[in-house]
Amino acid sequence: MEFVYGRPVAGELKKKTIRFLREASLDFDESAEFTVCLMENGEILATGSRQGKVLKCLAVLKDIRGSGLAARIVTELVKDAVSAGFAHLFLYTKPESGRIFEALGFYPVAGTEDVLLLENVKNGAEKFVSSLDCPIKEGKIGCIVANCNPMTNGHLYLAETAARSCDFLHLFILSEDCSRFPADVRMMLAKRAVSHLRNVAVHPTGDYLISAATFPDYFIRDKARVENIRCMLDLVVFARKFAGPLHITTRFVGSEPFSRTADCYNRVMKEYLPSRKIEVEIVPRLEIGGSAVSAGRVRELLDEGKLEKVRELVPLATYDYLKKAGWHERRE
Repeated sequence: MEFVYGRPVAGELKKKTIRFLREASLDFDESAEFTVCLMENGEILATGSRQGKVLKCLAVLKDIRGSGLAARIVTELVKDAVSAGFAHLFLYTKPESGRIFEALGFYPVAGTEDVLLLENVKNGAEKFVSSLDCPIKEGKIGCIVANCNPMTNGHLYLAETAARSCDFLHLFILSEDCSRFPADVRMMLAKRAVSHLRNVAVHPTGDYLISAATFPDYFIRDKARVENIRCMLDLVVFARKFAGPLHITTRFVGSEPFSRTADCYNRVMKEYLPSRKIEVEIVPRLEIGGSAVSAGRVRELLDEGKLEKVRELVPLATYDYLKKAGWHERRE
């Protein structure tokens, strides 16, 4: 047996990997940055891939499962992840496969009937949440989870509306760097925009409130259900790992006239969270000039080089940042 690597996998090895996964009722994930195959006589016995800190597309030839090959693949993936700077790793799988990966050093974070999320740090989610500022633990405790790409007056309106009706509000900004504006910039602009709200704390989501960018669907056969499955897992993580320790009683969201994905998320949220004793309040979008304010519209105007038209759509902190960063001089 020998290991064969792809960074990313390509050519004949990729074709073999795709066929091998298909025989295991799995799909190859084109986002994989690194793939390892354990081979013998030119045939794949086991394989696995990695995208950032997420391990995916793991499979072992059916006839030799239980022979330790999964452990060898995971070991190679972990070694490669560590060399790339990722020590804290995540893995999504079918719930019935969870025990295999628990035996390889992964711990369940949360799961649904369709998907299980595991990490290689014991109680990682609990440790992350316990590190967050939570000065108020009684009364109406609200929560907003937003990307803020960038922070707009719409986000600010949502935060101000929620803060007025709460004893305390947790504002989470997505940590994953898969947006036009980096996570540290989005955090900075959010903190500046709500600095006048004394009952608001701004937090990163860390690795736990899941992004569509990292959620893999290679093991989900019914692709039409992927978005619902992703939303449900995200909400289970929120309800089980975040809401309890932070005493959150209400989740605030803006109405969603633009994004089908976000609208789906809001609908799943309204169906699930009340059963966990978390109310959902949908706040109508802020409108300016008869149009709902959105980060997408801000990005469009920036692409067109129309920074002055952005001015009325964003807080002063966002506008000042964009001007200092030279957005009035460039188009992307």
